[in-house]
Amino acid sequence: MTEMKIALLHYSAPPVIGGVESVIEQQARLFAGAGYDVRVVAGRGQVFDRRVPFVSIPLIDSRHSRVLDVKAELDQGKVPAAFDYLVKDISQKLRSAVEGVDVLIAHNVASLHKNLALTVALKTLSAEKGFARLILWNHDLAWTSDRYKHEVHPGYPWDLLRTAWPGVQLVVTSRQRQEQLAELMAIPLDQATIIPNGIAPAQFLKLGRIALGLVEQLDLWAQSPILLLPVRLTKRKNIELALRILAALRKSMPWATLVITGPLGAHNPDNQAYFEQLKQIRAAENLETSAHFLAELVDGYIPDETIADMYRLADALLIPSREEGFGLPMLEAGMEGLPIFCADIRPLRELGGEQAHYFSPDADPQQVADLIREVLVPSSTYNMRIRVRQKYTWDKVFTEHIVPLLVEKK
Repeated sequence: MTEMKIALLHYSAPPVIGGVESVIEQQARLFAGAGYDVRVVAGRGQVFDRRVPFVSIPLIDSRHSRVLDVKAELDQGKVPAAFDYLVKDISQKLRSAVEGVDVLIAHNVASLHKNLALTVALKTLSAEKGFARLILWNHDLAWTSDRYKHEVHPGYPWDLLRTAWPGVQLVVTSRQRQEQLAELMAIPLDQATIIPNGIAPAQFLKLGRIALGLVEQLDLWAQSPILLLPVRLTKRKNIELALRILAALRKSMPWATLVITGPLGAHNPDNQAYFEQLKQIRAAENLETSAHFLAELVDGYIPDETIADMYRLADALLIPSREEGFGLPMLEAGMEGLPIFCADIRPLRELGGEQAHYFSPDADPQQVADLIREVLVPSSTYNMRIRVRQKYTWDKVFTEHIVPLLVEKK
């Protein structure tokens, strides 16, 4: 548990829907999960996680009536008398809301003109002794956007949106934003740190409890490609070939993983002996950490919902069967948009047509591994999936970018 106290500041917060609001939600959950004392300060919103207090300051809402009245005149280039009173009121409430906070992360407050009284208040407070270390997280820039060119004007307070404030850290979300901000403020590029937004893959894919547990237990986000074999453990499924294909594939794709979802076949007592044989092959090929039988990991029946989750997680379907009556996994993979690598037997050929990649049930495992690699390596779809998993999950962004930012000196 860290003793650092963090506040996230924006005009609004979840359940208000928006890109920045979504980022705040993810950041707050990550901070809380890592043991930080984190709160959200916003004009609109409510508690979205019991670990994260929500501090409401209605006057910092970009849609508050006083804010809108002032903004109507500011947009015309006039600073109304009511502006200073609004700044004073916001300053008092904001100072109280972040008392004792070590780091205040303000999203868009110093780069957009949606509530310039809040911008001025924050700038003034940031210079006070003992005020929180301030990180200005700039998603959007009013001064570089054609949408806002008639709403920003030379002079105070608009110039605060294009001025580097003393003693604060600047964050942008992309290289383009970094270049725009550096030019706008006449500062070196590296004075603004690029921290991308991320994706919460389990949330996006709507993974269920069992699948989530498997992802964490097997560290599946770090594996690629993930090959799915959704079959029962029976000899006709030719699973031993799948294991040997995986072993061959890992020579060139060392993070390749195979997930076999099915239980033992229900009607043949020899299936237990077959399972033992498969485990012996797994050990002989050094695949204990890369070939996963869900029958070993999940007690009892695996729900259809979890199997569907596995399709969403997988990068390709592998079906080396010697015999099939139909081949339903082919259709399921088709619906999920997975590349299909399967045995060239008549039922599977009828289903897959020209859209699947075929091999003999007696194929040399290395030849099949080469086929898989030749299909996946140049695939833009596959490579984008891996790029997101490796670089753009919120867990990765938090660990590799946000946490290091917190320990940087002001």
